[in-house]
Amino acid sequence: MPQQPDDSVENIRMLTESASAVVPGDGSLDRIRAARFQHPGFSRDVWMTLAEMGWLGLRLGEEKGGLALGVHEAMALSRIFGAGLVPEPFLSSLFALSLMEAAKARNWIGSALHGETIVAPAWQSVPNALDPAGGVSVKAGRLHGAKVAVAAGADVFAVTTPEGLALVPCDADGLTIKRMRMHDGTFREDLHFDAIPCEIHECEKVQDCLYEAMLLHAGFLQGTAERAFDITLEYLRLRKQFDAPIGSFQALQHRATEIKVQLELSRAAIDAAASALDGGQTERLSMAILRARSRAGGLGRLVAREAAQMHGAIGFTDEADIGLFVRKLMVEAGQFAPEYQLRAQFMSLREAAA
Repeated sequence: MPQQPDDSVENIRMLTESASAVVPGDGSLDRIRAARFQHPGFSRDVWMTLAEMGWLGLRLGEEKGGLALGVHEAMALSRIFGAGLVPEPFLSSLFALSLMEAAKARNWIGSALHGETIVAPAWQSVPNALDPAGGVSVKAGRLHGAKVAVAAGADVFAVTTPEGLALVPCDADGLTIKRMRMHDGTFREDLHFDAIPCEIHECEKVQDCLYEAMLLHAGFLQGTAERAFDITLEYLRLRKQFDAPIGSFQALQHRATEIKVQLELSRAAIDAAASALDGGQTERLSMAILRARSRAGGLGRLVAREAAQMHGAIGFTDEADIGLFVRKLMVEAGQFAPEYQLRAQFMSLREAAA
């Protein structure tokens, strides 16, 4: 596995230690339970804490008020937030801010970094699509079309179009928002744009921003899956049948071992892609990110399925902590695109590079 620079290791250590401001050290999920199914599904107070810690500007350039840290640092927080089931749209905001920086659209960057304005990316035209330009058009300075699966609770939407990036306030005339309640208690929104006046900011790096967002989301899935696996292992040690811990049964040991193998393979793929991105590598970078995200998605589905089965009926209840993780993995594994589509795109790039 590629070694990280010493300054990156120290940055990660400090970020990990300070994460207790958002993720309780005792693993408590009381805040998460209280926020479920209550729109927007997260706390504005916690969002202000994220801003005060400087985390919203983690990947933004210093000249714009950001910290200009690497993907490894962002990945560390992403994994911690996944393990803590943090519902705030942190990764969504990082994606939106990276788009705004790439497009030199500075209107809301300052207020976004201070937590006063939440900006969410609206990039997906239909479920499972990976074409950020699709779904919308700009005619005579007006935005038409639709975007789906946008993070809820945003004040401004960073809309990707064939011409570039458009920033649309949530109260813009001609904008219709359809709210959807997700299985894990969070919310997504579908947006319909009906001739909304907009300024288009040229952005040539939309695809690069999208791939980085996919990689950071893979880290979130990894963190969630690891915590779910730890909870499951503890249950296997405690739960008894026939006067023996069920973790002593060979069949369950084999299944747990398979999960452990997939966890390590996923982590290795994610770290390799993060090192390539931090190192400025361009050759086969897209393939590395697609491989990492595909592995993380498959891992999320595997852990959700096995955790629920190994816990039995309680594995899908709200009262049991593992039930919250199973639901989160079921929802998050489907973000961006399913594994078969990611693998197909990977193979297309591989054949083109051969």
